[in-house]
Formats: sequence, structure tokens, C-alpha cells
Amino acid sequence: MTGPGPARPETPIAGLVDLALTAPTFQQLIDSAAGRPAELSLVGPASARLFVATALARLGPLLVVTATGREADDLTAELRGVLGDAVAVFPSWETLPHERLSPGVETVGARMMVLRRLSHPADPRLGPPLQVVVTAVRSVLQPMTPRLGAVEPVTLSVGLEVAFEDVIARLVELAYTRVDMVGRRGEFAVRGGILDVFPPTAEHPVRVEFWGDEVSEMRMFAVADQRSIPEIEVDTVIAVACRELLLTDGVRERAAALAARHSGAEPAITGSVTDMLAKLGEGITVDGMEALLPVLRPGEHVLLTDQLAEGTPVLVCDPEKVRTRAADLIKTGSEFLEASWSVAALGTDAPVDLEQFGGSGFTELDDVRAAAARSGHPWWTLSQLSDESAVELDVRTAPSARGHQHDIDGIFAMLRAHVSTGGHAAVVAPGTGTAHRVVERLAESDTPAAMLEPGAAPKAGVVGVLKGPLHDGLIIPGDPPNLVVITETDLTGNRATAAEGKRLAAKRRNTVDPLALTAGDLVVHDQHGIGRFVEMVERTVGGARREYLVLEYASSKRGGGSDKLYVPMDSLDQLSRYVGGQAPALSRLGGSDWANTKTKARRAVREIAGELVALYAKRQASAGHAFGPDTPWQAEMEDAFGFTETVDQLTAITEVKADMEKPIPMDRVICGDVGYGKTEIAVRAAFKAVQDGKQVAVLVPTTLLADQHLQTFTDRMADFPVTVKGLSRFTDAAESRAVIEGLADGTVDIVIGTHRLLQTGVRWKDLGLVVVDEEQRFGVEHKEHIKSLRTHVDVLTMSATPIPRTLEMSLAGIREMSTILTPPEERYPVLTYVGPQDDKQVAAALRRELLRDGQAFYVHNRVSSIDRAAARVRELVPEARVVVAHGQMPEERLERTVQGFWNREYDILVCTTIVETGLDISNANTLIVERADTFGLSQLHQLRGRVGRSRERGYAYFLYPPHAPLTETAYDRLATIAQNNELGAGMAVALKDLEIRGAGNVLGVEQSGHVAGVGFDLYVRLVGEAVEAYRAAADGETVTTPEEPKDVRIDLPVDAHLPPDYIASDRLRLEGYRRLAAAADDAAVSAVVEELIDRYGALPEPAERLVAVARLRLLCRAAGITEVSAPSASTVRLSPVTLLDSAQVRLKRMYPAAHYRATTSTVQVPIPRAGGVGAPRLRDVELLQMVANLVTALQGKPQVEVGITGSQPAPVSGEERQAR
Repeated sequence: MTGPGPARPETPIAGLVDLALTAPTFQQLIDSAAGRPAELSLVGPASARLFVATALARLGPLLVVTATGREADDLTAELRGVLGDAVAVFPSWETLPHERLSPGVETVGARMMVLRRLSHPADPRLGPPLQVVVTAVRSVLQPMTPRLGAVEPVTLSVGLEVAFEDVIARLVELAYTRVDMVGRRGEFAVRGGILDVFPPTAEHPVRVEFWGDEVSEMRMFAVADQRSIPEIEVDTVIAVACRELLLTDGVRERAAALAARHSGAEPAITGSVTDMLAKLGEGITVDGMEALLPVLRPGEHVLLTDQLAEGTPVLVCDPEKVRTRAADLIKTGSEFLEASWSVAALGTDAPVDLEQFGGSGFTELDDVRAAAARSGHPWWTLSQLSDESAVELDVRTAPSARGHQHDIDGIFAMLRAHVSTGGHAAVVAPGTGTAHRVVERLAESDTPAAMLEPGAAPKAGVVGVLKGPLHDGLIIPGDPPNLVVITETDLTGNRATAAEGKRLAAKRRNTVDPLALTAGDLVVHDQHGIGRFVEMVERTVGGARREYLVLEYASSKRGGGSDKLYVPMDSLDQLSRYVGGQAPALSRLGGSDWANTKTKARRAVREIAGELVALYAKRQASAGHAFGPDTPWQAEMEDAFGFTETVDQLTAITEVKADMEKPIPMDRVICGDVGYGKTEIAVRAAFKAVQDGKQVAVLVPTTLLADQHLQTFTDRMADFPVTVKGLSRFTDAAESRAVIEGLADGTVDIVIGTHRLLQTGVRWKDLGLVVVDEEQRFGVEHKEHIKSLRTHVDVLTMSATPIPRTLEMSLAGIREMSTILTPPEERYPVLTYVGPQDDKQVAAALRRELLRDGQAFYVHNRVSSIDRAAARVRELVPEARVVVAHGQMPEERLERTVQGFWNREYDILVCTTIVETGLDISNANTLIVERADTFGLSQLHQLRGRVGRSRERGYAYFLYPPHAPLTETAYDRLATIAQNNELGAGMAVALKDLEIRGAGNVLGVEQSGHVAGVGFDLYVRLVGEAVEAYRAAADGETVTTPEEPKDVRIDLPVDAHLPPDYIASDRLRLEGYRRLAAAADDAAVSAVVEELIDRYGALPEPAERLVAVARLRLLCRAAGITEVSAPSASTVRLSPVTLLDSAQVRLKRMYPAAHYRATTSTVQVPIPRAGGVGAPRLRDVELLQMVANLVTALQGKPQVEVGITGSQPAPVSGEERQAR
């Protein structure tokens, strides 16, 4: 018997499993397997897998094979709850062997790490020796390059001596991509003696500092802001390879030879294959190169079973299902080979022969089994179907209630009876909150229950409740253990995903970089108007080097050439990229045109601002309901969330709750890309409102979305006394009446509906919160109705592509905005293909999805011909269950169809864009869009957001007719969607949409003219200024016409710049300049300095001077001074300056030779010398400090230090940095 024992947080269910394995049935199993028989057939329920695998692992290492990747992930999570890090999953490629797409870096990294651990079990840096490896049959059938476990990773630790250049060369060999800023796994960046690297198996990238050839320091950093994360300590970094086909000399030679053999062929015929081979021959990696593995390394391949330690048994779970899956894989693999590489696909004179590919790219299951036998690996099976020769395990599946209260009561009664006779029982839940709730509910039913410490075993006579990863319960007779195990899935039917709780989001936030400028881009300068960016140059003026952006403007003289403006880098805050639709004319330097354009735009925005502010003032003045702080139930409901929240999600949730707890009505927009977890924020806000006795309306644009949200809200609140109802055109008359009565008498807490909720006749007992999903999809009258609600109840709006009108209002500060930019960790970018339609490819793509038990959307946007399209799909994939859905179908039929697709009764949904909004079917991960050239940009983005929502990789195919010419707009849209395929591209897409469509559709025709005139950024700022003015008036303050923010020009003999040997990339240097120029106060400047030191090392002297210039600009701006110059080598001039008599006296006392001219508002002061007579005059930081002292003295304020003070690491010279 196992006692409670010490807590083991890493292995929460270890004690429970140890207790179960004392059962006679498992002891007999261990005895039968101890002699390692070549074959062993076991029969038991699926819930016995964890216990069987743990029992067999006690005899030595084990390979467990499941039918699908999802089953492998779930079993791995359970086994880790018992054996901790001695368990690993060996993932399968997301792509088929012959597909022209490379497997994801994370997948390859995880595979390489497992192979490394298998071949080097004694290396402590890799973790404990592996006891169990779990994999799907796909990985067992797929041959691999030999000796991958022997591929030496880059391993770094503090104090290690290794040549810096060798490390970089090795990373390139291991297929890492060199970039200027690390944003994804498999990338590295080099800056001086600093190496940033993001290994595919790491949670965060690592910054490694070298001193010469010694590793002096290592720290993790966040991708989002590139800053170090001090809380996480790093002692060793292991960077495994990012590809399984590495470009060794042999591979390159063979690729070059194959390419050369066909270099004379027609390029149109051999197409991309010769091109791929030629690039590989030059050592350039290309996407999909793994498909050429059999051709580039012919005859060399091994199976996963060949990598196992001698005598390691293979345990196949559900062998019947595994065999069917293996046959499907081989069939689909062959079809993909045919579609991608056949004569038809490549032309007659292809450089590679289909025979060389070796059929489907998978090995027959029987051949794998025979190879395992030859290598001495026993082949054991665990089936759910009984067999005379098999060993039957004495275990039963636990009863399942699937959320029905009557059945839950039955399970509780069974547990009560079981422990009353001294039996052992446990309930396992995925979250702490749910576990505590189970203890409470058991206590309410008079069943003795107690929370268990992680890793402890339940005691006899009490139901032990613990948090842990277990999906299905079971009953194990025998004395001991006489054990009943129930899981949350048995009680509620909810199955938690196997997502690991500890992984935080680790992707770069996709901010739209306003200065990712390329030559020819249009920019807006606040003072001079619209110009065209030419280049970045360095000039030396008065012995000081500085960098400038060169902008081209219209000629100020008739017939003359264009004018150029040199913008110093410390004035970058005056620039923004031009976004506005049609291409505008360039402004003239020095003319009045620009000032007039701005004045007109300013006048026009006032009316918008007035309307917005009236609403704002009304809202501020009306008393809303201040919700109370979170209740214990709130914490419990939030704990039951099946995923790890991203940082942005948590921030948004905190902001929403803070707004709700204020007495002013909330009006907040949650802007996050499709599938980034906005719904969860709404769920938590709604639950909070219900806790205070208020009702909640969730307003959605389509009936399908209403249905889906109804399901989500009902599931999330199932454990609590909350009534959730739906109201849409799918709701029948009797139920609608009951819901409307329930809203009036307060028995309905949350209602989810379409615009039916806005109809007259809907009365509320006490409405407290309105959640609006995809507000831009509602009509004008509905929007007006929603607007009227805003003044007295809390409103939370959710939007995926922020249509710029909403964007602009939020930016102008009328509505608070929370942005979710971080994708959930388990989501990968959708692989996007844009190209001509080809039936073979469509069929192969659909089959590939069916193969992983997935579903697909096929979008055909014409109701008249949609049935013909469905018939064509049925011909292409006859084995698929195809169904049609469109908005003109009778409602009931549409609801049944979509519900059936959701319940996985169909494989392919042929539909119109009805699926565009919010439909969340996590099992559908392939999207095919016919005639993609006829869709709008945000439509394409929304459609793509329907796939890739689970841990599976999503595929989107945007197809256009092969022979029809594309319009320019259609081409632009398709190009944008192909380029912005990163997660979180919604914001980028919205701005691009504004460029392609122009602003008319978004802001109304009249306003769009002004946007075109001044550019979107400046337009938004003007609205913001007007709003401020009105707001001040509403608050009874004096209204001043907003003044132009003055540009402060500092032209002094100071060598102030960011040297290219400090930040080599132009883009990153520009970002550094922009951040400094935009710093609005001293704290912001200090934050930029900290970041520069963290990312690039100690500041060199020219960069320190640049910081001093930034601080001096802040002082001058505060004093109203716009120009500081050195008209000669010996004087400094400041203007405009207005001095009272007392200040003039002070100036004369400090600088007897100073001149003040009241007529020109200038002060001129001689530059002091650094020492006695004849010494050189002050320059650089000393000169800047002298000017700063002068500015503060003129204002009668204490002096301010502009140089960098405090502990800055010793600066490094350019030569030293190069030497490092």
C-alpha cells in the first residue's frame, strides 16, 4: 500500500497510479512481460492505456504507438503526470512526405530532441533517460534520414570557450535562419558580441553574450518587446537542428548534378523542381525540400524502431484502428506524389523519376513489424476487442454522466457506497477550481471527500480529489486496491486539451511598423506635408556625423526638379507612413498648400468630434452600476478554462473588470485576431455581471454564431446556477416567448442572440452588460440602437479586423481599447497557398485533411451553382461525406446541417461565406476558396481564420480561374493575404484594406477626402485634438485651439548617431531613432536606453550623445524653444525666447557676453572653452549640458543632467566590437 507520501507537483497522479498498479491484474501483466516475449496481446478499455504503459515501463524503455497524433498527445500528458520528464512525444510531420511544404520548425525540433535523447541517454543536459516515447502510427511508418540522433546540436553554457564564428557557422548548418531580429523559433541574430537564438524546443529565445570566445552571460528574452526576462535563469542552451534534411556537401553535390542534367530543358516544363534543386545545390534551403529526400539521399533511410535501444518493446494501442490508419496514409501519400511530382504536374521532362520517390513515402505496417522483429524489438498490442489468445485485464470503464444531472447523482451515490465499505476512490479534474467544486458537491451529497496533495494516493474510506491530467476513469477490482477513478470528462463530458499549462506565448506581436520604409514609399511630415522616401544617408556637418532620411517633395519652382528635405534622425517623431487610398500629389516645400489642407481637415473633423464627445459626455455624466470585486465562484469558473491564457488576454480581462467596477458605464473594444480568445473575455465579464444579479445580452451578427456562442457559454457555466438562453431566427415561437418572459421577470441571466434582441417588445428586468461581437457587421439602425444603450449600461465590443472607423474612435480616446496581439501558443500560422485552381490539388488537399480525422470548408460563393460545386467535390473525393450550407436554405435545415458538421457527421462543408464570421469548428483545418479573386480583403482574412484553430496546422487554398486575367485590385488583395499569413495579421490587413479601398467606405465619402489629403495617422491625431478640445469644454475648462506640436531643431557640433557597427540593420537602427525621438519624457528616454543596452550591449559614445540630444529636446520643448543652433564655431543661438527684465539680469550675470534681442526673440551666448585661454571650445555632451543649463536658468528652474548617468557597462569601441 502506498501512503500519502510527500507532494510531487511535477507528477500529480503518480501516487494514484502506483496504488492502481498494486492490483493483481497489473502484477500478472508485469510478470508475463518480464521475459520480453516477442508477441503479447492484451485486451482492456482505452482508459487502461496509461496504467498498462506505466506498468510495462517499470521493466525498461517502451515505445507506445497510437492511431492519431491527438491520442499520442493526450496519452503523453497523462504519462507525464506519472513519470514527469522521462516521457516524450515523438510528433509526426504536419505535411505528407511528398508535399511541397516543409514540416514546422517546432515539430522538427521536438523530433530531433527525442532522437538525441534516445541516442545519448546518459547526457544529463538533455534531461532524464527516456522511459516512454509515445508516437502516432504516421511517425512509425515514415522513413527518416539515418543518424539524426548523432547530429550534434549547438550547446552553450556560461564559461564555455568556443569560437564565436564557429557557433554561427554551426547554426547555419543546422538550418537556422539569420535575421536582424529574432521573432520565431529557428531564427538567430548577431549584433557585435551578442547572439540571440531561438531553439525550436525552447519556450523563449536566449541572448548569449560573448567576451572574445568565451560565453560570459546568458538570459532569456521576450519576443514581444525583445527585453530580457530576469525571472528565468538559464544555465544551458541546446539548439537542435531545424530541418531533418541538412545540406551536407553530399546532398548539395547531388542536387547540383540533378539540376545540371536538366538545365537546358524548357523552364516552363521543369518548372520549380529544377529551380529547387539548383538552389539546394548552392546551399540555399527552400520550402518543401524535404519532399526530395528520397532523391537526394537515395537508398539511405531508417525507421523510428531502428533508433530504439536494444530490446525496447513496441506497444500498439488499438491495433485495428492503427492498421486502418496505416492503409489510409499509404493511399493518400501515393495520391499526393501523383498530384505534386507526376509527369502531369511537372511536364514530360522532369529531372526526377517518380520511381525514385519510393511510392507513398510510407513503409507498410507489416514491413515495420518485420523490421522491428529483426532488430529484436518485441511487438505487443492493447486492443479493446477481445481475442481468445489475448490476456484480458481485469479493469472496467467507469460510468459516464456526460453532464446529465441524474447520472451525476448516480455516480456520487456509487462513490459514497464504495468508500463506505473501505474502498479507495479518486476524482481527477484538470483545474484547481473544478477540483475544489467537486469536493463541495461531494460534501453536499454526504460523501466523505478531501483534496489530495499532488502525487499523493487516495486513502481508504474517503474520496480523494486531485488536479491532474487524466481523461477517462476506470474501475480496478482486487483487494488491494479496490479502486474507482472518475474524471471530469466522465462527469461533464468536457474533455480538457493536452495543452501544457506552462507554455507562455512566444511569438512576436505583430505591430504595424510605421517605418518599415522602402524607397518610393509615401510619408507625411507634420510640418511639410506628403513626401516620398528616397534613402537614408550619413552627413558630416561642422565636424559632427549624423544620419538623415531624405524625402522628395514637389518642385517649388515651375519647371524645376523636385526638392529634397533632410530629416535628422532625432526628429523622426514628425513622420508617419501615408495611408489613405488613392495616390496623392506630393506637397510643395514652403508653400501654403499643406497648411490649407490641414486647416480644411481640421474643420471637417470638428463635427465628427462633436458628435463623439456628446456621446462621451453623456456616458461620463450618467451613473452606471459599479460591479463588486471578484467572487470565489469567479475564480473557480476561470480556473476551469482549458487553455493557458496569453499575456494580452490576462491584461484585457483585468482592464474589463476594472472598467466594470467603476460607476461610469464601460465602453471598451477588445480587438484581437480571429481565434485569439476574445470569447473567453466575454464569458468572464458576463459571469461577473451575473454574480451581481445583473442580466447580460450577447449580440452577434449571424444565427450560426449565436448558436456557437450559446454552446460555449452554456458549457463554461454548466457548473453554476446561471441560466443561459438563445434568441435568434432558429428559436421557435414558443421558446422565443418563454425567453422574452424570462428576460422581463429576471429568470434568464444571459441571452445570446442576433438583432432580434434589439426588437421592440424585448424588456429587461435589470440589464447590466451588453457584449457586441463583430459590431461592424450590424446595419445602421441596429448600430444606432446599440449606441443608445452605451449611455447607461456597460458595453463590451469585440472585433477581429478592426475596421478603421472603430480603430479611429479608440485611438482618439473615446472608447477604451484592449488589443490582443499574442496568439495562443498552440496555434501555428495557417499555411496559405494562392494560385490557379487545379482539381488534382484540391482532391489531394481534401484527402490529406480526412487522413488526420479532420474536416474541411469548401467555399463557393454563388447559391445558384453551389450544388454543382458540391457534386464536383463528391466526384473528387467519393469517400468523403459532403454537405451544402448557404443563407437561403430553410432555417431548420441550415441549423441541422451546421450542427451536423460541428458534430463531425460530415467531412466537407460546401458553403457560401456564411462561415465567414466567428464559426469555431476546431476540427476543420483545411479551407478551399474558389474564385478568391472576387472576395474582399477582410473577408479573405476572416475566412482564413476559420482554420488552424486547434493544435493541428491549418491550410488555406485561395484559388482563381487558371486562364482568366486578374484585376489589379484582386491581385493586390491576394498578394496581401499571401504576405500577411502570420498569426495576428488582422491589424495589418485592416490598414492595407484602407489603402486598397480608400477611406470612403469606412469613414463616409466626405471625410475620406480629408483622409486622402493628410493621411490616416494625422487625420486620427486631428480627431483626437478636436475631441480633447470639446471634452475640455464639456468639463468647463477653457478651450484653446490645439497648437501644432513644435519640432525642435538642434543643430550643434555634436557627433550624435547610432553607429552601424552598433546596430547593423537599417530597419532596427531606424526603430532605435524613432523610439528615442518619440520619447515624451525623461522616463521614456531612460526606458529606451535600458532596452538598447539589453539588446545591443553598452552604448558607444555617439549613441550616448544622441540620448543627450533627446533629453535636451524635451527641455527645449517644455520651454517653448524650437531652434538651438551654432551660427558660428564660437556661439550658440536659442529661439524663440521672451525674457522679462529679471531674467535678462540673470542671463547677464551667468554669461556677461550674452546678447538678447527682443525684436527677434533670440538669445546668443558664446560657447565657453574647455580649459584656460586657447583651449578648444566645448563640444559633444559638455556643449549639450551647457545649453541645458542655459535653458533651465532662463526659466529659473534647477539644472537637469542630460548625459547618461548611473551604471552603464563600459562602452565598447567599434574596433573592439569588430574584434569580438
